[in-house]
Amino acid sequence: MDPEVPEISRQHKRQPRRRLSRGMYILPSLFTTANIAFGYYAILQITHATVADSWHFDNSAKAIGFAVLFDGLDGRIARMTGTSSDFGRELDSLADVITFGVAPALLAWTWGFRQLPTSLGDLYTKLVQFGAIASFLFLMAGASRLARFNISSNPQPSNPGRPGKKYFVGMPIPAGAGVIAAVVHFSSGDPIASWWTALTWMLMVVAVGYLMVSTWRFYSFKDIDFRSRQPFRLVLLFGLLFAAIRFYSQWVLFLIALLYVFSGVFWRLKWIFRRKGNPPPPHTEAPQIS
Repeated sequence: MDPEVPEISRQHKRQPRRRLSRGMYILPSLFTTANIAFGYYAILQITHATVADSWHFDNSAKAIGFAVLFDGLDGRIARMTGTSSDFGRELDSLADVITFGVAPALLAWTWGFRQLPTSLGDLYTKLVQFGAIASFLFLMAGASRLARFNISSNPQPSNPGRPGKKYFVGMPIPAGAGVIAAVVHFSSGDPIASWWTALTWMLMVVAVGYLMVSTWRFYSFKDIDFRSRQPFRLVLLFGLLFAAIRFYSQWVLFLIALLYVFSGVFWRLKWIFRRKGNPPPPHTEAPQIS
């Protein structure tokens, strides 16, 4: 019997498996492409809202919300299938800059400042100008957050507690964009009409940008195991969450966004008070020998 025949047979059996593995690499990129598509649609809806009805702002916020979902799925699928690649990571970063940087920054400025009543006079001009600066700071903070994440091999939060993959260092840019979108969706897309609300919105946009470039820790949800033998609790929890979003999306998404923001603030304050309660031991000088 020819010894090459079994070897050829084994190679023939391995070939479909290799093709299947190569084909799986495109799956996470498809979700990333959907992420970019939602970001582009969100920008289109913003331009429509400036010349048409304000409900286009709500559509833009919804598009950003769906993009957050797809952004979480592409990374999860890549890890579960073992199809992570350098191309996928670079494409995901570029998609995040568009969808979670440019789109929410433009939405924050147009919805919160550009649509203010012109009867405010000089105050209107100042609010539009400072609102543009605040939105740009949000965009730069998000881009800086992505750059730091890409070059950090093992980032550590400033209030470590339990450092590791369980926490993000700084608020991730999808969460920052989600906060902007949740507030706009909570108002059903109706733009801000008073100067003091616009001023509050400006401070909020800047604060979210600061949280993205901070070294505070935020929960990453990466320790959730969907392949566990008893996923019934997860299925029930996600089912209730999706049902609540389906019928009460404005309140539920708004509260989720606020809770996630204050979770990072809570962990930071908890670390500060714990450090003050346990001061380091006093430094004692060694006795000098004469």
